Amino acid sequence: MLACDYTVSQLDVLEAEAIHIMREVAAEFERPCLLFSGGKDSIVMLRVAEKAFWPAPIPFPLMHVDTGHNFPEVIEFRDRRVAELGAKLVVASVQDSIDQGRVVEETGRRASRNRLQTTTLLDAIEEHRFDAVFGGARRDEEKARAKERVFSFRDEFGQWDPKNQRPELWNLYNSRIRQGEHIRVFPLSNWTELDIWTYIQREQIEIPSIYFAHTRMVFERDGMLLADSPFVQRDDDEPLFKATVRYRTVGDASCTGAVQSTAATVEEIITEIAATRITERGATRADDRASEAAMEDRKREGYF
Repeated sequence: MLACDYTVSQLDVLEAEAIHIMREVAAEFERPCLLFSGGKDSIVMLRVAEKAFWPAPIPFPLMHVDTGHNFPEVIEFRDRRVAELGAKLVVASVQDSIDQGRVVEETGRRASRNRLQTTTLLDAIEEHRFDAVFGGARRDEEKARAKERVFSFRDEFGQWDPKNQRPELWNLYNSRIRQGEHIRVFPLSNWTELDIWTYIQREQIEIPSIYFAHTRMVFERDGMLLADSPFVQRDDDEPLFKATVRYRTVGDASCTGAVQSTAATVEEIITEIAATRITERGATRADDRASEAAMEDRKREGYF
């Protein structure tokens, strides 16, 4: 008699959990949306959403909070992927927020539009009356994100209070909210960066070329390699040089650094990530270095 093997892989468990969360949101909320920037985490989240509702189309729109200071490879991928799916894409523009006087653009050597995204996001949530917003944040990325629940409650001002969150026992989620409040939902909370890349490998998911090793003109600032860009003010003591780099995370070009790497395939990236002891945000995001609590401060104001 043949023995049956009922073991389930770690990726299968994570995928099943994420699918359950997405279906729960679709059942409980009236107007959810999925944040999609063209970065690897939102790409994986989008694949999980496809699986959760297949063969029906994804039953909610996608939204990108666009700083206007993006890497062109990522925006090209975003638009192409949305067109392939036939999905609705809502683009919330930071430039529009600046033009309308909702926010004031930063100036100077370390100027970035990254923090300005908070106002743009909250305005878009109010305009479109979204009551649940899927985000691709993971607990292993940063200590403030490690405090997040899967269903992260936001008050009528879009603010997050880490001491005022709801218990989540036995995968039971409290979706009750009042008018004006909303929930941020993180179906990839329990995934790691290595899980993301292993899933990309297993599912053969296409990702932007910026994640693979390539030659780029960069300069060093505070131990990070920033790309030469019209969005970044470079000083005379920050000379440009050519380097073989790749990006572990993508965001606003003014505050997202590259890492020196020769990893040109998903398999090589997995090997590289398995050996590293520095998180992707800790290594490559200048906005998280402003203070010890930089991310938590932004999240309290309504950031992702």
